[in-house]
Amino acid sequence: MSGTHARGWQQGQDRGPERRLPVGGDGTRVVRAGLPEPVKYEPTLPGPVFAAHYHLPGEPTGPYTYGRDENPTWTHLERAIGELEAPGEDGIETLVFPSGMAATSSVLFSQLRTGDAVVLPSDGYQALPLARAQLEAYGIEVRTAPTGGDAQLDVLDGAKLLWIETPSNPGLDVCDISRLVEAAHARGARVAVDNTLATPLGQRPLELGADFSVASGTKQLTGHGDVLLGYVTGRDSEAMTAVRRWRKIVGAIPGPMEAWLAHRSLATLQLRVERQNANALAVAEALRDWREELGVRYPGLPDDPSHAIASRQMRRYGCVVSFTLPTRARAERFLEALRLVDDATSFGGVRSTAERRGRWGGDAVPEGFVRMSVGAEDPEDLVADVLRALDESAK
Repeated sequence: MSGTHARGWQQGQDRGPERRLPVGGDGTRVVRAGLPEPVKYEPTLPGPVFAAHYHLPGEPTGPYTYGRDENPTWTHLERAIGELEAPGEDGIETLVFPSGMAATSSVLFSQLRTGDAVVLPSDGYQALPLARAQLEAYGIEVRTAPTGGDAQLDVLDGAKLLWIETPSNPGLDVCDISRLVEAAHARGARVAVDNTLATPLGQRPLELGADFSVASGTKQLTGHGDVLLGYVTGRDSEAMTAVRRWRKIVGAIPGPMEAWLAHRSLATLQLRVERQNANALAVAEALRDWREELGVRYPGLPDDPSHAIASRQMRRYGCVVSFTLPTRARAERFLEALRLVDDATSFGGVRSTAERRGRWGGDAVPEGFVRMSVGAEDPEDLVADVLRALDESAK
């Protein structure tokens, strides 16, 4: 290891010095988040540290002892995400995971015990029913209610944890985070918010009172469709210690290359979010104005049922648009006719994708329901492609 590289690695190893960001705009924040203080001849963003173990003479008092527990590359990324989720706040902790579901599981299974009750959204991500089955197998009571209308309030009494997904995936309903948090805390329950669709640039659950902000970094946070990642951010040290312990027990750790790629990708988050959100609104407006009624959902549309609540708690409305075509066959013809939009699952990437969501069988949606993730292409080209595909598929 060269001398200069060794110094940069040691700087990461001792967790400092850390570059403290002034409170500023999102663009400034994302390009600087999590970077160490500059060192002459060192890279701005240190490269990934590939290490299963570290030099450890004497007592193991330092932060880096074994690769399942900590990694300097994770540390930089965790700092960066914390700075985006809760800018300017002290006492915020972030833990990264190899996927969004690993992050989700870490909260559910570290915070709940046999005999506890948890409230989940009935219209949330399609893997939540899998988590529900496992929770129930452990003797945990699972209650569900829709996201819209703050319906989870009705089943909250006696629960230990409330899990919120807003906007919901794939239906794009929105609930009032502050209202639900206040009610949950009054009943002694902690609150976790799945912030995947919004990203920290669209919504900051911790500022709205939530105990955890959880997300899949696979989606718009990294935005290129080449990294699987998840994270949990919280301010309660006891709760986050339990999450960290769960990560250690199950070994749910990201690879250093994935963590480094994710941190690199954060630098363009504000640029991507602005472009994709503007494109999503343009596509949603075109779909809304189409000659057929498509049941378009996008929180950024002024006439969307979720617009009023979303406007109070979201700074940006996301890149996902949903709509429903009359039949499964029509939806499949539409997807086949698209030229700029790939037929693929997931969302948040710079390349637009869409899928007939019912093909997976885990969402309570009509057979012709389409979830579209709007990318960073030119808006005129995207709108033209979507409208042409609608026209062709109707024939």
